[in-house]
Amino acid sequence: MYGITGHTRFGGLLGSPVAHSLSPAMHNLSFRTLGIDYVYLAFDVGEEKLKETVSVFRDLNTYGFNLTMPDKKRIIEYIDSMSEAAELTGAVNTVVNENGTLVGHNTDGIGYTESVREQGFEPSGKEVTLLGAGGAGCAAAVQLALDGVKKLHIVNRRSGSWKAAGDLADRINKHTSCLADLTDMDDERTLADLIGRSDLLTNATSVGMAPDTEETPIRDASVLRKELVVSDIIYNPRETLLMKQASAAGCRTFNGMYMLLWQGAAAFRLWTGADMPVDLVRNTYFTSVGT
Repeated sequence: MYGITGHTRFGGLLGSPVAHSLSPAMHNLSFRTLGIDYVYLAFDVGEEKLKETVSVFRDLNTYGFNLTMPDKKRIIEYIDSMSEAAELTGAVNTVVNENGTLVGHNTDGIGYTESVREQGFEPSGKEVTLLGAGGAGCAAAVQLALDGVKKLHIVNRRSGSWKAAGDLADRINKHTSCLADLTDMDDERTLADLIGRSDLLTNATSVGMAPDTEETPIRDASVLRKELVVSDIIYNPRETLLMKQASAAGCRTFNGMYMLLWQGAAAFRLWTGADMPVDLVRNTYFTSVGT
C-alpha cells in the first residue's frame, strides 16, 4: 500500500494525450521502493492551459514535472532557466522546482546515450551518423555531442525540417567540441561514405515503425559492415528491417526500447538525488514493450 501523508509532494506529466504513459507506473514504483514520499500523476494539459498549470505547479511546491508533446517547446516561456542540453535542443522534457524557481532539462538525449552505453558502446571519441533530426533525433544529437562524440553526421531530408537540422548542426559546432555536418538523405553516395567512416549508425526517423515494417531508411544494405554498430530508436517492432539488414551484415544492433527507462531515471535523479531502481522498473514494466 502507498500511504499518502501530510508531507507527500506531487509532480507528474503534462501533455496531451497522456493516459497511455508508462511514466506514472515507473516513477511511483521507484518512490515506493526507495521510501520517498512523492507521487507522480498524469495531467492532460495542452498548450492553451500550460501557462496556468505551470503557475499552479510552481506555487504548490511540487518537486517538478515532465513534459511530452505538445508542450516541450512552449514550456520554455514559463520557466526560469535551462540546462545546457535543453538550451541546445530547444526543448524541455523535465522541470525541477527549486523552491519556486523552475529549471528546465532535457533528459531525452540521456535516455538514448545511456541505452547505447548499456549495450557496451561508448560514444566518446567516436564518429556517428544520425538519420533524422526531429524531436528524438535532435535530443540524441545534442547529448552525443555533449558526451564527447568526435564527429556527428546529421542526415535529413530536404523538407520543412531541413533548416532546423542545419541550425542544430551550427549550435553543436558553436557550443561543443563535436564537429557536426548536415547531409541530404537522398544523397546516397555521400551517405554511403559517411556510414563507411562511422562507428555508430542511428536511425532516429520513423521509417520502419509499425505498421510500415517493410520500410528501411537504408536502400543499399551493402554500405553496412560488421564493424558498424547499428541503433534504431524505434522499438515497435523490436527488430526493424534496418536492424535485420544490419544483423545480416554482421553488425551489432539494438533498438530504442530502453530510452524511456533511462530518460526517466535521469529525471528521477534530478528530482530526488537518488538512483531509480532501474532493474526493478525494467523487469516490472518493460519486458513486454514492443511485442
